[in-house]
Amino acid sequence: MIMNQVLFNIRPATTQDVPTIVNFNAAMALETEHRSLDLDRLREGTLTLLAQPQYGFYILADTSLEPTRATVGQLMITFEWSDWRNGLFWWVQSVYVTPAWRNRGVYRAMHEHITARAKSDPQVCGIRLYVEHQNHDAQTVYQRVGLRPAVYTVYEQDFVLGLDN
Repeated sequence: MIMNQVLFNIRPATTQDVPTIVNFNAAMALETEHRSLDLDRLREGTLTLLAQPQYGFYILADTSLEPTRATVGQLMITFEWSDWRNGLFWWVQSVYVTPAWRNRGVYRAMHEHITARAKSDPQVCGIRLYVEHQNHDAQTVYQRVGLRPAVYTVYEQDFVLGLDN
């Protein structure tokens, strides 16, 4: 039996995608961390990233299987310099796949896209991401595409969304 394979168009985000990115990020924060984000701050943060490519970029996954093209996933890449490696890590952040499209290869398509792009850039030394400790579904997906837990634990002092705010 041959299964239908869904193909996704992976593309860079533009300012026209800001409403979708804001909606996806707000939904992801509520779902994974039970946080209601300030939508004005989120919109401005999204616009800033899109206007400042030295900070990073978003990619989106579109499908045309619906009656019209629909954006069904996103992820953001930000950069971290590694002096040990003399290269940049690409940090995968703000991952979101619409519930109806989960477990259908959306994240895999985005991950393969950024992995190929990162490997073709001699300045990139690796890909990293962080995930909520309790988000076991996401951890399973990340392991399926070849990511493994790092030897580091991430600590932070969050001046905007920290526990003291």
